[in-house]
Amino acid sequence: MNTKSLTLSSRALPSLALPSLLLVSTLALTSCADGSNSADPESMEGAAAESSAAPEAASTEDAESAVEPSDRETHEAGGPSPRVAVTYDGGVAVLDGATLEVLSEDEAEGFVRVNPAGDGRHFFLTEGESFRLLDGGTWAEPHGDHDHFYTTDPLLSDVTVGGPAPGHVVSHDGIGTLFFDGNGEIHSYDLAELSDLDLGAESELETEVAATEEAHHGVAAVFPDGGRFETLGNEDARTGARVLDADGEELARNEDCPGVHGEAAGPEGMIAVGCEDGVLIWDGEEFSKIDAGEDFARTGNLFPAEDSRVFLGDYSLVADGEEPMTEVALVDAASEEISTVEIGAAYNFRSLARGPEGEALVLAEDGVLHVIDPDTGEHTDELEIMDEWTEPEEWQEARPAIRVLDDIAYITEPDAQSVHMVDLTTMEIINSAEFEFTPNEIAAVDGRAVEGAEESGHDHAESDSDHAEEGHEDAEEGHDHAEEGAEHSADEHEDHDH
Repeated sequence: MNTKSLTLSSRALPSLALPSLLLVSTLALTSCADGSNSADPESMEGAAAESSAAPEAASTEDAESAVEPSDRETHEAGGPSPRVAVTYDGGVAVLDGATLEVLSEDEAEGFVRVNPAGDGRHFFLTEGESFRLLDGGTWAEPHGDHDHFYTTDPLLSDVTVGGPAPGHVVSHDGIGTLFFDGNGEIHSYDLAELSDLDLGAESELETEVAATEEAHHGVAAVFPDGGRFETLGNEDARTGARVLDADGEELARNEDCPGVHGEAAGPEGMIAVGCEDGVLIWDGEEFSKIDAGEDFARTGNLFPAEDSRVFLGDYSLVADGEEPMTEVALVDAASEEISTVEIGAAYNFRSLARGPEGEALVLAEDGVLHVIDPDTGEHTDELEIMDEWTEPEEWQEARPAIRVLDDIAYITEPDAQSVHMVDLTTMEIINSAEFEFTPNEIAAVDGRAVEGAEESGHDHAESDSDHAEEGHEDAEEGHDHAEEGAEHSADEHEDHDH
């Protein structure tokens, strides 16, 4: 692989924090006081205003009034502070992950997609012919046996990584990877180095660059040792995947995966991708194919859970995609079997997620969040979130979507221009917010330190005093909010085919 330096500059991004569940619930009750609650396809007026209503967005048209990154105030927080990025027609907003308050809004051109960058702080917008860095303004710095947590205002930077048809963003084991469908280029970066970028000046995000054999709508994951997993295909067909070492030498190849799509990582170096007739598994040493048992049974998006060898996937038996999906796939990499579960209502590629215990979550068109035991396929719980809805014809059009951080699910309701927070441990809607825009895509970061982050040099006594004054009791609450899906959550790369 060769090394390429990309020149980057910046603007302003938002920041959020992850409090204890008790704090989240208290804020939720306040913000809901206005009664605003409501119970890929191919290729939140009144008492609640302060915490949930969208404030007037700062103008991004006057360059002279733009906030300099270095002018942003930094605040120490009592714990991790989640931030949620939501795209809409013409822009992107960053929300406080506890209150759903709009922290920032920025204009963005064209149809904009958003993915976590993988470091717990930043996002990448897919805007035009580039990936554009969005600072969520929440992070942690290790300090001995604990971390210090900080927030600042979000900032949409001018830091971009350019290339034709930007597609998937994934991260594994401290390495982030950007994939360009238009030329098959694979740009990888060290997650721990993203926070070192000086967004207030010209800055360079140094990426390692490689390329697939031919350009195609694909995905890649770079390993810590410099090797990589990448899909195979061209503009006409996608056929499988291969693994290469740090020198670019091919170690293994499998071309028995038509329509390959939907990369997800499991334990012990496992990577799974969906096929039109099953699922292809790389176990860290070799490929194996799990057959669906049907001539056509497409799993195009896979969703992992930490330490689980069972993947949740969508499941379509119709090649043209005109028939709605009502079954989901549970792919057991240990037994090498695929079982299906009938939901009883249609769903789509933005409907799936995994819960804090690995449970399979399906947000279906009946307006219900369905909970499934991934080991037995049993329906264990459900919660009505919204009225019934119908998937729009074009995949770019807004439809309900779900993203999970720890034990909180963030769910969009485009028809009500709202986002809901669901406590997955109690199956309750604990907060809702209505906006002046229609939410489309959604992504979330937790503000935790990524592996390899540098230690903080802050004075211990001063920091401990600050924590006490803030009165946060996260540890006493007992809510650990373990990072959902580790670094390689499928939320980073669930996608469409186009």
